Amino acid sequence: MTISIAIPNSSLSDGVTQLEKTRKISDIARACAIFKVDTIYLYKESDNKDDNQLLISVLKYLETPPFLRKRLFQKINELKYAGVLHPLKISSHVKHADSKKIKVGEIRDGVVISSKGKKFVDLGINQLMQYFGKANVGKRITVQFRKGYPDFIIKEISNEQIPEYWGYKVKEKGNLFSLISSWSGKIILTSKKGKLITKSLIKNYLNLNEPILLVFGSPSKGIHEILGSKIKQTQNARFLNFFPVQATETIRLEEAVFASLAILNFEQSSTINMN
Repeated sequence: MTISIAIPNSSLSDGVTQLEKTRKISDIARACAIFKVDTIYLYKESDNKDDNQLLISVLKYLETPPFLRKRLFQKINELKYAGVLHPLKISSHVKHADSKKIKVGEIRDGVVISSKGKKFVDLGINQLMQYFGKANVGKRITVQFRKGYPDFIIKEISNEQIPEYWGYKVKEKGNLFSLISSWSGKIILTSKKGKLITKSLIKNYLNLNEPILLVFGSPSKGIHEILGSKIKQTQNARFLNFFPVQATETIRLEEAVFASLAILNFEQSSTINMN
């Protein structure tokens, strides 16, 4: 079972400065990394292109291993406050740079580069690996070492072949209704107007071998407002209230993402331990 989240491209509308917005994105990314979110979907709820681009750029930057960021990201305004971002420190990030320490079976991300008419992979270690695959120059790939130091042999692998959590994907979508309509698994729509969450209710979702999409509204609009009259046409979706006794008038998006994922994670781990 995998969990993905959907947030609006207006998620930063309550922020005043770019610094404040950058910190908010960092909090969301950290929550997604901690609780192994598969994909962050950005659905269209606003025409603010600046905030939309800031969301995409910072989320992707944070998910990229630090040793590859100079290869994949230019100096752009969206990353002006990259220095305040909290590192994710997921498995794909925590890697050493010493090629002599590479062991058979180790998995690393790299970037395909060109040098003297040949393709190589920069894997964040102190030597380049020749690349014979089909990926274009500038493409990020994942490889596994079939032979360690000094006679390296690498093989390109897919995300499905990685046994541990490797990071989230970021995907832009159309409006919320189109995203929900195209989702093939279960959908949880978070709302204070939803049904109060219970252990048995969550277990009904977690016991199913289907992907879950956890959907959040914007700082100014709840999901009911965003969907409007189309709310009656949603299928495989249920409104749930994760904060039935909240003492604050509102809950910030980054708080809602973290807490909701934590609740699902707790119930999931409880179910695994019982089995």
